[in-house]
Amino acid sequence: MVETSAIAKVAVLLLAHGTPDELHEIPEYLSNVTGGRPMPHHVIEEITDRYGQIGKSPLTALTLEQGRLLAEAVGLPVYVGMRNWKPYIPDVVKRMREHGVERIVAICLAPQNSRTSVGLYRRFLMSAAQGLTVDFVEGWADHPLLAEAFADRLRAVWGPQVPVLFTAHSVPCRTIQAAQPPPEDAEQTIPLVPTNDPDPYPLDAKRTASAVAMKFAPGLSEDRWFFAFQSQGMSGGPWIGPAVEDTLKALRQAGHAQVVIQPIGFLCDHVEILYDIDIAFREFGESIGIHVSRPESLNSSPLLIQALADVVRSRLAATGWAESSPIAAGALEPAAS
Repeated sequence: MVETSAIAKVAVLLLAHGTPDELHEIPEYLSNVTGGRPMPHHVIEEITDRYGQIGKSPLTALTLEQGRLLAEAVGLPVYVGMRNWKPYIPDVVKRMREHGVERIVAICLAPQNSRTSVGLYRRFLMSAAQGLTVDFVEGWADHPLLAEAFADRLRAVWGPQVPVLFTAHSVPCRTIQAAQPPPEDAEQTIPLVPTNDPDPYPLDAKRTASAVAMKFAPGLSEDRWFFAFQSQGMSGGPWIGPAVEDTLKALRQAGHAQVVIQPIGFLCDHVEILYDIDIAFREFGESIGIHVSRPESLNSSPLLIQALADVVRSRLAATGWAESSPIAAGALEPAAS
């Protein structure tokens, strides 16, 4: 742990969704996700069962490791704050204040910009960080090193005749429409600013997929890769598609016996990968005669850390903060301490 006197006035804050540590915490966690709105008991049971099948979500531990590696790369303290579970964003910002941090470079570990994800992170952070100067990264979906990190993982498992299905988390249809309603099943209580602009999320997600495909030259031509949205919610109402299951059916009907699924909206293992892909989609694929595999998640990928470091350095240069209170490399404030 870094001594308070050594903490720079400039720090990095990584923002992530959060995940419960134990099965008995899932009802409280889901209440955070919905902003306190009751969730049907059968939904709570289903989500608890999914977590039970994977044992435990490693999201928090992996995100802390990403923060540690990033701190080594950029020589600044790196904090980790979660929106829906511990360490909560307001608690982490409070700790940053105590350590003398005055300026924050904030990066969401959801590279594709959306009002229902990145927008919520921003509102939670800005509410907690009043009086601090925050440089909030809106999105970094097309960063070349991010694409290379995904391509590096994909090369290890992909064969030239095997189609690739890129995926990102689905969101309710109403949340990407130009007139902005309450997002994602009223997940938050901080008011939104109405806008007539369409949500950039679907295009950002497909832009990342395209950038990864372009890293294969030649090989991954447009007729060898596809895109779908995964992990639609269970609360009703239409969610954006196409869905993975429908795409798998179409690929099987086209004569494919195997497919590689690469989720490009997630930067580490958690339930949407370890259950939705490794269990549910694989079982669904077997039921229709198509084998589903996936690359290793980015997790502590050196290329991912390079991408994050490049984002940080670019923002420091743009804001003029690069010379502010430099400290020795390797400074990570453990977010869970």
